[in-house]
Amino acid sequence: MPLIEVKNLTLGYENRTVIEDLNFSVDEGDYLCIVGENGSGKSTLMKTLLGLQKPFGGEIIFGDGLDRREIGYLPQQTIVQKDFPASVREIVLSGCQSRCGLRPFYNRDEKLLAEKNMERMGIKEFAKRCYRDLSGGQQQRVLLARALCATRKILLLDEPVSGLDPMVTAEMYELIRSLNKEGITIIMISHDISSTVCYASKVLHISRKIFFGTKEDYLKSDIGKLFIMREEDGADA
Repeated sequence: MPLIEVKNLTLGYENRTVIEDLNFSVDEGDYLCIVGENGSGKSTLMKTLLGLQKPFGGEIIFGDGLDRREIGYLPQQTIVQKDFPASVREIVLSGCQSRCGLRPFYNRDEKLLAEKNMERMGIKEFAKRCYRDLSGGQQQRVLLARALCATRKILLLDEPVSGLDPMVTAEMYELIRSLNKEGITIIMISHDISSTVCYASKVLHISRKIFFGTKEDYLKSDIGKLFIMREEDGADA
């Protein structure tokens, strides 16, 4: 059974429908990239998967004992979030909140998990630093470590390289790929179709006509060829 199965999903906000009759599935170990033009409903889909808003219709089925609270989430950062006055350790530890239940403190295992994930993301030396004093790439590593504290199975990433310079972007993509190789399922929203083609195992392209399938089939599809051509033309401009 898939980790996530989406059936006949209709999504929108403020009584405005943005996606209709959406069907796709996510298997354990997948690296699914969600692409499409601005306003196509990518972030709305992500919020619906997380239970932050309700669909207009259809259903989302979670398999393999997956609970929404066990999904690690890295949202798009706002200006306010980038200026958050907390230490790196405090932010990473906050990813363990869903494990605490009614307990108002972090236990030894949760503190060790936070330390492990800071080391995993190469930010342990920044543990006592204030988050807002870090570079954009370092902040994204902190948020990724936080998301990893919430999950052992699946990460949802919303434009994780937005605003980063090319070198840091490449490092972040490699970091995400290494997590996928370790067995963590990845669902990532991206506007960067060229990198999507490089890293993804599956692609969900949301537009007037929806594509869902393997990376190889996407490259052969009319919609895939069109959008990759557009991106290349934009890079040459």
